[in-house]
Amino acid sequence: MYREYVKWYSPSLGRDMEALWFGKFGRPVLLFPTSSGRYYENEDFHLAGSLAEKVDAGEIQLVLVDTVNNESWYNKSVHPAVRAARHTQYDAYLRHEMVPYIYNRAQRGDLVVYGASFGAYHAANFAARYPDVVSRAICFSGVYDIRSFLDGYWDDNCYFHNPVSYIPNMNAEWVGKLSRVGWVIATGEHDSLIQENRDFSALLWSKGIPNVLEVWPGVFGHDWPWWREHLKRFV
Repeated sequence: MYREYVKWYSPSLGRDMEALWFGKFGRPVLLFPTSSGRYYENEDFHLAGSLAEKVDAGEIQLVLVDTVNNESWYNKSVHPAVRAARHTQYDAYLRHEMVPYIYNRAQRGDLVVYGASFGAYHAANFAARYPDVVSRAICFSGVYDIRSFLDGYWDDNCYFHNPVSYIPNMNAEWVGKLSRVGWVIATGEHDSLIQENRDFSALLWSKGIPNVLEVWPGVFGHDWPWWREHLKRFV
């Protein structure tokens, strides 16, 4: 696969941000890492490699982005308000820096976002906030409620980055936009987070937002072998 390291100074975050780009043609697929993973995690665990055939065929291009999870939701050394504010800056980096870069480079607007575990939170939240720039959201073994990271704190940044809080309050116009996103929610039957994934699917359906809920029978599912096995079917 064609592979390129990408780095630039992010005005939104006030520091350098890194990424990996695979492929030269095809639909862009943005891959979030898991909780404390870096941009190269999806390469190190061979998830990118599992899609090599599609990349080499020019069907898709992969964009492996970094996060600031350890400066935001996972940063227990700062007040929850600071955690939420840092994530809001990361959101601005994605929407106003990374997405324009992807669209300019790929020369097409049918972006797919993918994440597993806490990466699924990022994929779901970004797709729900910006359905005008996301065509499909693939969420494996996901977390969709960030209240457990807030120590009881709550403000507008928390609300507008917690999908299970703001989606129920969406009006018809926004529901229509989210309905045009191809939602995929999946995990193993024995994943400890299976109910959270079922609940998120049910929440979308309760608003009339179609989605695919897939439960892999008889397996844990919350690990790389299953994510590698199933992602290629959805990108």
